[in-house]
Amino acid sequence: MSPFQTLQLPNGQTVGNRIAKAAMEENLADREQAPSEALFNLYQAWADGGSGLLLTGNVMIDRRAMTGPGGVVLEDERHLRGFEQWAKIGRSGGAQFWMQLNHPGRQTFAKLGQQALAPSAVALEMGSFSKMFAQPKPMTEDDIEEVIQRFATSAALAEKAGFSGVQIHAAHGYLLSQFLSPLSNRRTDRWGGSLENRARLLLSVVEAVRQAVSPQFCVAVKLNSADFQRGGFDTHDARQVIEWLNELPIDLLELSGGSYEAPAMQGEARDGRTLAREAYFLEMAGELASVARMPVMVTGGIRRLPVVEQVLDSGVAMAGIATALAIEPHLVKHWREGRDSQPQLPPIRWKRKALASLANMAVVRFQMDRLSRGRTPRPGVSALWALIRDQIYLGRRTRQYRQAMEV
Repeated sequence: MSPFQTLQLPNGQTVGNRIAKAAMEENLADREQAPSEALFNLYQAWADGGSGLLLTGNVMIDRRAMTGPGGVVLEDERHLRGFEQWAKIGRSGGAQFWMQLNHPGRQTFAKLGQQALAPSAVALEMGSFSKMFAQPKPMTEDDIEEVIQRFATSAALAEKAGFSGVQIHAAHGYLLSQFLSPLSNRRTDRWGGSLENRARLLLSVVEAVRQAVSPQFCVAVKLNSADFQRGGFDTHDARQVIEWLNELPIDLLELSGGSYEAPAMQGEARDGRTLAREAYFLEMAGELASVARMPVMVTGGIRRLPVVEQVLDSGVAMAGIATALAIEPHLVKHWREGRDSQPQLPPIRWKRKALASLANMAVVRFQMDRLSRGRTPRPGVSALWALIRDQIYLGRRTRQYRQAMEV
């Protein structure tokens, strides 16, 4: 199948081609956690780049629950004009532009000074890096109901601002993913125990979001094909969750994998399995796509056009590209023009995997920062220098965030 073939979604909307710019955490909000000029510049580059679908980095549904201090928050109308401008820019090249909605749960940095909420009081296990994260507090029934409503409210606001869809983030170890995993969800009420109970929050969020938006507004879900941790959420669980999602009006299902504890989305598996360098979720995703009634998108390490074609030939509807588009934002346009581009960052082979994961994210954010300032990316940047620079920036943003929250 040609990557440049259109895709019709279940709700009747059309995506111009089969390549999506997948979500990456930009940390480029302004001091009020709203869309900034830097974010506008970055997304203008991607809007001009030829992808059929653009997904934002995670937008938080609660300013008290952040994945990072420079994250964007959409919980009310106070900055709606900025979101309207962001939506206009994202759609300026003809792409579908969807907002990824998220809640970090226990993956909340301790320095932010907020109480981390989670299904259970199970802290992250990351060796010496564990202390970076806040100790989680088990959510009450009221907390859970509030989260469901917040997802719905943020989705309705995204539609009002002019976005063409939202993606509900239930992967990578964030809150909805935590509820799905028996390792982090040890509840004994209707939100824990059996997989049916553990999936209840995700399904409730999808239903609430769908009710809050119009039928032509796209609703997508990002789900782990596996957590890559022994005893965690696995492909058998994913298959069953997909069968439940089949009964709901979902327009696209993105499959990824991993979490902060097992960053498989960066090519590392906690349980020792080796992951291929490109499309490393493809084999599992191909099996899961056969179960899904909605179109499926696979994200993970894709940077070459032949791999995109392999993904599509496997029965998957869309290929999601992240890092490669931070290096070459017009990659899809270049492929369409016949260029053999295959952007890649040098691998980081540090022995401390958690530190290497942080460095990898820092190098990617370095590229996005350059794009946001109208500069060309520098994929050969020193990982150590990028990490130090990133930590200094995040430290400054953390202080700003804490000051704002104290007002």
